Amino acid sequence: MPSKSPTALPAPPVFDVQAFLKSAGMSPRTVRFTAGDVVFAQGAPANSVFYVQEGGIKLSVLSATGKEAVVAMLGPGDFFGEGCLAGQPLRMGTATAVVRTALLRVPKRDMVRMLHEHSEFSDRFLAHMLTRNIRIEEDLVDQLFNSSEKRLARTLLLLARYGKEDKTARVLPKLSQETLAEMVGTTRSRVNFFMNKFRKLGLIEYNGGLKVNSSLLTIVLRD
Repeated sequence: MPSKSPTALPAPPVFDVQAFLKSAGMSPRTVRFTAGDVVFAQGAPANSVFYVQEGGIKLSVLSATGKEAVVAMLGPGDFFGEGCLAGQPLRMGTATAVVRTALLRVPKRDMVRMLHEHSEFSDRFLAHMLTRNIRIEEDLVDQLFNSSEKRLARTLLLLARYGKEDKTARVLPKLSQETLAEMVGTTRSRVNFFMNKFRKLGLIEYNGGLKVNSSLLTIVLRD
């Protein structure tokens, strides 16, 4: 099955969530984390929604046998923890900061009121949820039909926020090959092999960080 490039949805207009919340009479709390800090743990009470202002968040799930699976990597402009809005009493996974990160924490009751009373905010949040669902479907297709090489290339492009009109940076925060292997669903040795291959081809660069070049898309599109 031919692989498709990561979906590049039209970027919504610039929307300052913090300013909007304040204009609605709220004082959202900004919380800061360093790399490796846990924002919330699997099984903890689900009572708030978070919005990423800067930095990056890893969402992971731990099985009963102790195996961890990384289910998403989030960046500026993303919401997470929204399961509480659907009546989820406990967190289904763990959220961990992968770099220095600043988040807005919005209590569930305030989030519900904002969604009911402010259509602009509700539209923004709905767009986020639809985009997240599309991403989940694409991830499933990617896992079922594509090689580990293509899955790794797609993952790197998504982490670099390829296709985001308001994001030009292609330099990724420091991520271990173990984490990449968990995200891709392969072994660390395979990730190491493909990363070296991508570097030799000039598709990625190491220079104080991992720079992802748009030419990496050729791996994803290759039959």
